[in-house]
Amino acid sequence: MALFVMKFGGSSVGDVERMQRVAKRIVEKKLDGHQCVVVVSAMGDTTDDLIDKAKLLNSTPPAREMDMLLTTGEQISVSLLSIAVHQLGHEAVSYTGWQAGFLTDQTHGKARIVDIDPARVKQSLDNGQIVIVAGFQGASDAGEITTLGRGGSDTTAVALAAAIQADVCEIYTDVDGIYSTDPRLVRCARKLNEISYDEMLELAHLGAAVLHPRAVEYAKHNKVCLVVRSSFNHNEGTTVKEEAVMEQGVVVSGIAYDKNVARISIMGVPDEPGVLATVFGKLADASIDVDIIVQSGVQDGTADFSFTTALDDRERALQVIESFRPQVPYHNVSSEVDLIKISIVGAGMVSHPGVAAKMFEVISKLGISIKMVSTSEIKVSCVISNYQLAEVVRALHTAYGLDTVEDVFVGGPQDRR
Repeated sequence: MALFVMKFGGSSVGDVERMQRVAKRIVEKKLDGHQCVVVVSAMGDTTDDLIDKAKLLNSTPPAREMDMLLTTGEQISVSLLSIAVHQLGHEAVSYTGWQAGFLTDQTHGKARIVDIDPARVKQSLDNGQIVIVAGFQGASDAGEITTLGRGGSDTTAVALAAAIQADVCEIYTDVDGIYSTDPRLVRCARKLNEISYDEMLELAHLGAAVLHPRAVEYAKHNKVCLVVRSSFNHNEGTTVKEEAVMEQGVVVSGIAYDKNVARISIMGVPDEPGVLATVFGKLADASIDVDIIVQSGVQDGTADFSFTTALDDRERALQVIESFRPQVPYHNVSSEVDLIKISIVGAGMVSHPGVAAKMFEVISKLGISIKMVSTSEIKVSCVISNYQLAEVVRALHTAYGLDTVEDVFVGGPQDRR
């Protein structure tokens, strides 16, 4: 007998028929002699619908009240799924995040897990019950309901798997596993049998939507056996593990892209010690994440530099930059949108020279200028204009030998919660 944590995203429980299918999948696992803890997201577009309703009432709704509102989506899912399991003749019990023992900090909308007390979950398992837990949520030590942000249900599942020492954490979605790139863009993308934590973490940070970065971090830190598979069939999924077997001749494992990118350039900054520390310290104080940073040469005692940030943070970043102009004078500032960051990832890149050069060559042959570049041991990222996204991804996928012979089956939009 093994202990499984099974996470189902919003599209997997999007309607009553899909809810019944998931209930049958859980009962099958139970009948095989295993213990089951299930983590569920809100049904379908429930979260987006709730956000839209809130913004009709208030364009800037209070973060606390949004957490109160959005957590209801998962509560509906867990109770309905428990009812469906009972209909199949098996005992199940549903818990909210805080009932399951999730203690978070007090940051509404983007809370982080501080501790988990899974005593109630373990007691229910000992009683022979199937435990169904609402993802994406917890409570602070002040008793306030909090949410973990987008992708929070993945994090809930992996963190709970670590806390109860589950044998496997399965993430069920609407595709068969993790692919070499987005199969909606590249029909001949290949499904990976396994991938390392580090590679998956890079892909997740770089825009791959199938797993949230925080969930992968939890899995890596706690050595959780993580499997991504389809909720619509019984095909073997993709295992995320410490060290993955590198396929012969394949140096790049995957290609990711991120359309949520803005570039901000500050010109004429004094070339003095501590200036960059001040600039990026102020941005950090405003909770604005900065990604790629490029500084140009110094001329007449001043320098220019550019950085990327999330498109949603562009306006706030510009406001912060304007606020410190008296402290750090500069000539002018500009920003650019309609960009993408496209990245190649692979553990084999560190020992294979020329991988980055091939990427630059492929992009240049398409007549596209590269605006910014960032590298690490296992990834290369380029910021380019987004109007040729599909063409670039397909060209890179072919250039690195990732194409399969046949088109892959593609489901609906991947779960992001």
